[in-house]
Amino acid sequence: MKPIVMELELPVPRERVWQAITEPTQMREWYFGEMDDFRAEVGFETCFVVTCEGREFPHVWQVTEVVHEMRLAYGWRYEGFTGDSVVTWDLADAGAGTHLKLTHEILKPFPQDDPVFSHESCAGGWHYLLHESLQRYLAK
Repeated sequence: MKPIVMELELPVPRERVWQAITEPTQMREWYFGEMDDFRAEVGFETCFVVTCEGREFPHVWQVTEVVHEMRLAYGWRYEGFTGDSVVTWDLADAGAGTHLKLTHEILKPFPQDDPVFSHESCAGGWHYLLHESLQRYLAK
């Protein structure tokens, strides 16, 4: 599966975007309300369950790279399912705002017979999270 890559310009400083993608209280407001904790520290691992279409998906993340206010990467898999991936957030100044590039790279395929794991489903989820949820949150 080819990586999902999304880029957008956000009208807030890089520091503000960094806080939104790394501070658990902020992440719960726009990203995953089910998340208990998160730390932008290499090696930090978290697991939380998201219910989708009546099914439970235990999300397991492990932080693999942190460059303060510039790059955050973490492994992303689902406990009980095959597959593994990495999500990378790259931030750069863009005038008075921030250029955000998100890359979700599949390292080992998720179940291809399950539409929840299809490329279209994943891309649609990221589109909603970035272009609607995150932008709405940052506009507050």
